[in-house]
Amino acid sequence: KEAEYQNKLLQKEIDYQRKSQYEQERISHDMHDDIGAGISAIKLQAEFLKKQCNNEMLQNNVDDMLKTCEELNLSMREMLWNLKSGNDSLFNFAEHIIVYTQSFFGKTNVKIQIIKSEIGENKISAETRRNLFLCVKEALNNIYKHSNAESVEVHLTQKDKKFSITIKDDGVGMEVGTKHGNGLGNMKWRMSSICGEFVIMPTEKGFQIKFEMDL
Repeated sequence: KEAEYQNKLLQKEIDYQRKSQYEQERISHDMHDDIGAGISAIKLQAEFLKKQCNNEMLQNNVDDMLKTCEELNLSMREMLWNLKSGNDSLFNFAEHIIVYTQSFFGKTNVKIQIIKSEIGENKISAETRRNLFLCVKEALNNIYKHSNAESVEVHLTQKDKKFSITIKDDGVGMEVGTKHGNGLGNMKWRMSSICGEFVIMPTEKGFQIKFEMDL
């Protein structure tokens, strides 16, 4: 009876995972077909308006609209990547972080150094991936906007049952006693929501933070 009960529980878990995967795929396709097509239509209309318009102020407004379309398109691609069931391994997530970091700083003069340990195929949920990725995204954005850094190091480390991402720059840093802005507060909240940890680490120059979570 005990074995039969355990088999029923296992079958329920398998059914739940199948339904969850199907729902993620459905949402992914709907977003791509509906929202993606809508963003493309707005972009085409904005480009048409820009060609027809001779007013400089209006052209600047249209340029802002086109920029917003690009940002929405990028955000949607990131969400679609996160929803795809094949991207639920720690190894794939680490590779995604590397590609994003290189792309983010690709058109700047900031030098990137990525140091990665041996990363396994541990499964991580879509919620965990999204929160961790948004923390990394915010951290890189802060470096670009505020640090005046010339170089950035990103360390991706898996040790036993812990995974961590450490991001260090050689910029202006943060003075002791400086009040933390919304960005750092959001990172702390996001890591707390996935039972992870956000730490500001001491460094001689620049600024260094660490995101760590149990697998």
